[in-house]
Amino acid sequence: MERREIEIFLVLAEELHFGRTAERLHVTTARVSQTISKLEQRFGALLFERTSRRVTLTPVGRRLHDDLKPAFDQIEEGIERAIAAGREVRGVLRVGFFRAAAARFVLDVANLFEARHPDCAVEIRENQLNNALGLVRADEIDILLLMLPLDEPDLVAGPVLVREARMLAVSSRHPFARRESVSLNDLARDKVLRSPDSLPAYLHDSLVPAQTPDGQTITRGPTFATIQEMLSLIGAGRGMYPQPAHMAQYYARPDVTYVPIRDGAPFEWAFTWRRVAETQRIRAFNQAALDLAESGAGRDPLFGFGSDTQGVAGAVELGRIGGRGNEEELVAPRLPGRSDRVAKRRR
Repeated sequence: MERREIEIFLVLAEELHFGRTAERLHVTTARVSQTISKLEQRFGALLFERTSRRVTLTPVGRRLHDDLKPAFDQIEEGIERAIAAGREVRGVLRVGFFRAAAARFVLDVANLFEARHPDCAVEIRENQLNNALGLVRADEIDILLLMLPLDEPDLVAGPVLVREARMLAVSSRHPFARRESVSLNDLARDKVLRSPDSLPAYLHDSLVPAQTPDGQTITRGPTFATIQEMLSLIGAGRGMYPQPAHMAQYYARPDVTYVPIRDGAPFEWAFTWRRVAETQRIRAFNQAALDLAESGAGRDPLFGFGSDTQGVAGAVELGRIGGRGNEEELVAPRLPGRSDRVAKRRR
């Protein structure tokens, strides 16, 4: 039996009237009659007794109704839940981030999203760089804010939300720490830390390529797993490493200096999620992030800096880089009633 045939049979068994059944299902009376006749021919037994005054179930019809109704209701409920999960913005959305600066942006997006969709709560969770994608794939996180590029067939990257200047984190005792800026070719002049082994090859290459633009080999130093491990190695003079501009404020240390890379491409941030798990909740959260980024130019910090930047078409761009000590700034509006209480949400 097809789903529509089952539906017509069950509704007629409830209404016991061909006209009301047709009206309820938005079909013709002839369609109801033809469907029941077709089923009776297939089963070789009458399902309804029909007279000019009434319609009643036969014993075979009653047994079929009792067998089909619970299963059909369960199927309908499952379909409704799937539709709700895919199209409605309700329930819980689990959002991941790594790096302290991203937490502020995610919290601001969560505030805007929850104001727009009060039936959906946001749970925020901090992750480490070396395991974040695994948590998305394990369905422990619905959507994750991360730095691009992303080249994973099972994951989707949303539009770029933020662009940040590329800095080089070096020991404060390093000769580069006294410079106003460095170039990508300078990466060959000392060891550069190795990214976490869990990162895919294309991310290793995007962070630190094998060679400089002029063809010099970049010597690799020790591997790190967390930001604090990376900073400790840099502060101890074990290597240097490219970093986004917000690190100068959120991860300031007396033994680490951040120097602008004048010819380095900016870091880009976007949300990612599983391709097969995209829902209206995810789309709505990503839209809130876009709206926040676009409306923030010249007002309040996006990643906690000031307001020297320019917002353009779906992204907030770094406006300029000055010498060491100047801060590159990203902007987003502070919402009325905004709260920084991370404890309110589960991490």
